[in-house]
Amino acid sequence: MNYIFQFCRILAVCFLGEVLAHALPFPIPASVYGLVLLLTALKAGIFRLEQVRAAGKFLIAIMPMLFIPAAVGVMELWDALGAMLIPCVIATGPITMFVMGVTGIVTQNVQRRIGKKGAKYDSVSR
Repeated sequence: MNYIFQFCRILAVCFLGEVLAHALPFPIPASVYGLVLLLTALKAGIFRLEQVRAAGKFLIAIMPMLFIPAAVGVMELWDALGAMLIPCVIATGPITMFVMGVTGIVTQNVQRRIGKKGAKYDSVSR
């Protein structure tokens, strides 16, 4: 019974995300609105983590199975997608490398800044 209530909470947040996606004029998917709403509800204390943890772990555990229909759809359209395969690989390969590089640089800069602030606060507390 606990799983049902936890799953209903998650579904309610997903439904609110769908409502926001239709009500707001921004090109943001409903799932993103739902994730932001769930994070906000958890941070604000509307939901406690224990109220959604077990259902969330279950959904994450079965996530690979949720991608099977999409994979079958891709296989059915392979003839149409085969002609676009080379251009897609050429386009996504360098962009993926670029995003990984920029993410690494930003992460290193953030860690350096946190390290400097941490050192500053450590010296003050001594």
